[in-house]
Amino acid sequence: MKKLVTFFSLFFILLVHAQEETVHSIYFDTDVSELKPLQSEAVVAFLKLIDTTRLESISIYGYCDDIGKVDYNYKLSQKRANGVKDMLIKKGIKLKIIVTIEGKGKVMIDEDLEENVPEARSKNRRVDVVLNFKPLVIEELNIPGIYKTIRKDAVEGDRIYLEHVLFEKGSSSLTFASKKELDKIVLLLKRYPKICIEIQGHVCCTPTFQREAIDKQTKKRELSTNRAKRVYRYFQEKGISITRMTYKGFGNTQPLGKDVQYDRRVELIITKTK
Repeated sequence: MKKLVTFFSLFFILLVHAQEETVHSIYFDTDVSELKPLQSEAVVAFLKLIDTTRLESISIYGYCDDIGKVDYNYKLSQKRANGVKDMLIKKGIKLKIIVTIEGKGKVMIDEDLEENVPEARSKNRRVDVVLNFKPLVIEELNIPGIYKTIRKDAVEGDRIYLEHVLFEKGSSSLTFASKKELDKIVLLLKRYPKICIEIQGHVCCTPTFQREAIDKQTKKRELSTNRAKRVYRYFQEKGISITRMTYKGFGNTQPLGKDVQYDRRVELIITKTK
């Protein structure tokens, strides 16, 4: 008797060498290659979360569990990958940016090491959609008086736009790329111990009458403040004294006038240099 297990919308971010990569996994029942309605809805919801204007390429990889013959599993994994490709095209993704559609066949497991073999197998019956995005470049902003790092000759009032410290919609969580960027700032703050900063959080995409946005983690309307506070705490954990830092949320009151993705940000303002 087949054991049917369905998983939906596994979504996580991996950022490598400043290249933003998002992986969305779609899970299938045993011997099934067709997408179910709920899975299709999950794909639609997933597409709404991403900025398709920045999409550079998509790779689609199909997998199977370790049960069954090798040839059968290769064919099944390829059918799964092709089915997901067809779904993406129906939802508006252009075929020319889908650079890979590949069935990988079975994923082997060691039954002696797995605590839950059925669960491990169910996670191997999947398709991974790997989306690569064009990097955000600070020069594209072209706004006078805004810098992308702390300068040696910094003066009070300097604004530091952290080009890789950008947030997902409704989130105040720091990504891997964000932490790498903040680590560079930590080194500079330690190099210039007299510099003090205000950490300013911002949001996008809220109505003008609704200054602040809701943080999906806390369910409270405090998103810009939480973004600033998250950076403040990260600096504190890395050894920067709280006597050198303050933080504040500005909601949607200071848009950059560029694409809204740039407004899901944190800036640093130099408040003291001596």
